[in-house]
Amino acid sequence: MTTGDALELGRSSFAGGRWAEACAHLSAADQEAGLEPADLERFATAAYLIGRDADSAALWERAHRSLAGRGETARAARCAFWLAFQLLSGGDAALGGGWLARAGRLLDDGGHDGAERGYLMVAAAQQRVVEGDEEGGGALAARAADTGERCAEPDLVILARQVRGRALIRQGRAPEGVALLDEVMVAVTAGEASPIVAGNVYCSVIEACEETLDVRRATEWTRALTRWCESQPDLEPFRGQCLVHRAEIMQLHGAWPDAVEELRRACEVFGRRTGDPAVGAAYYRRAELDRLRGRHAEAEELYRTASRWGREPQPGFALLRLAQGRTDAASAAIRRAAGERPDPGSRAGVLAACVEIMLAVGDVPAARCAADELAGIAAELGAPLLRATAGQARGAVALAERDARAALVELRRAWAGWRELDVPYESARVRVLIGLACRALGDEDGAEMELDAARWIFRQLGAAPDTARVEALSGRRAAGVLTARETEVLALVATGRTNRAIAADLFLSEKTVARHVSNILGKLGLSSRAAATAYAYEHDLHRSAHERPG
Repeated sequence: MTTGDALELGRSSFAGGRWAEACAHLSAADQEAGLEPADLERFATAAYLIGRDADSAALWERAHRSLAGRGETARAARCAFWLAFQLLSGGDAALGGGWLARAGRLLDDGGHDGAERGYLMVAAAQQRVVEGDEEGGGALAARAADTGERCAEPDLVILARQVRGRALIRQGRAPEGVALLDEVMVAVTAGEASPIVAGNVYCSVIEACEETLDVRRATEWTRALTRWCESQPDLEPFRGQCLVHRAEIMQLHGAWPDAVEELRRACEVFGRRTGDPAVGAAYYRRAELDRLRGRHAEAEELYRTASRWGREPQPGFALLRLAQGRTDAASAAIRRAAGERPDPGSRAGVLAACVEIMLAVGDVPAARCAADELAGIAAELGAPLLRATAGQARGAVALAERDARAALVELRRAWAGWRELDVPYESARVRVLIGLACRALGDEDGAEMELDAARWIFRQLGAAPDTARVEALSGRRAAGVLTARETEVLALVATGRTNRAIAADLFLSEKTVARHVSNILGKLGLSSRAAATAYAYEHDLHRSAHERPG
């Protein structure tokens, strides 16, 4: 194959979205005769899209130096921007910032005020938003979009409007921001963006949907991202995020085994790259699923791994501590997290967990405060998922305040919201609360029907702790949930024995007994040894301990 043949095949493969083929042919041509800047740009783009980040960065730098040496400063600055864009996306802030500064100097020295200047404005706008200056960043992004329109530069317009949309959301102007992001996605799905811009904008918009807890949009755009990735089998950088987003949607809709598999695949993809900000998200999501399934030891390790990758492990880790019966740790962690001020969507999750934990430790006023703030965020953002979350929280608090009738009003609305969104786990949790409200009003038949429906859903999902809790609430034994040894340990816990005393009675190590107690609390969905004692007496499990000799 001649150099010319390889070059033409490389260009053809690039135009067809066959990124691995494009890299192979352009590499062959480059080795034979060296590539011109335009083909170096193609090669750099294709290399990035198949996950060869280091090769891509080197190619962008070669293209930049070649163009700068020819005096084509505007094009050289553009290459510097895309190199910086890639570095910043990978978490290399210092080097990425250096390349942005170089691009700015080139434009200043050459007196350029075209599309390249607009790209630098986008980068500066994004940085302002990240630093908390949403208003300034949004205004700068709007100027960049105007520059893109004037220069007929679709990538610039799309990037700038995406930054402005997210800035508006963080300013509390969610309807305006979401409308702008919808407009951006129309352009992306119509094929108006280059592949690097399209992939990054897909992920950014889905993250915005998650910030506002907009499940419907998140589902719609995740499916679109999946289709886009599948249309380009060689694509690498966005496939990991795609798997995480898909897993989150699967978890919401009750497909937990499928979600686990997607997250395992995502971690495999991430394992081949460093600095990817989505790594922590993947491990956190895996931890959440293990916690809900009662796999507490595995969940704890995954939360810790997520933290090492920069993902705040709250509120999930606090809820894990609650499930393990470590209520003081759970309370301290969630109070600390609630004292911080993340974006409204993330704060909503912290507040919902705060309500649950405060009710578990008996601090009803703190739970009421968190539930009311959550309701305010729901009213501001208007997302259906958030409204259902807030209704569930307020209903739980009203129930704790012994106002069962008011609780039922909130809880039935929340249940309708979860049903409409097709979120079975939360739907079942609300039905447990509805059952307790019915019981408080003397309607035992109604309570049993609600608890039975919730138990059936929890079993289908594999939510062992919730299943055991409903078994306890409905007066049934949690048959098959505890092992024979765990049942024996529970019986001794009910007598008030310490772990050391139980260890002596059963000829076990104290560490082994502690593990059994943790497993018992997790499987039965109980928060403390006192709750375990009550459970044992309710189910006549304490008798076996009293009947033991000595």
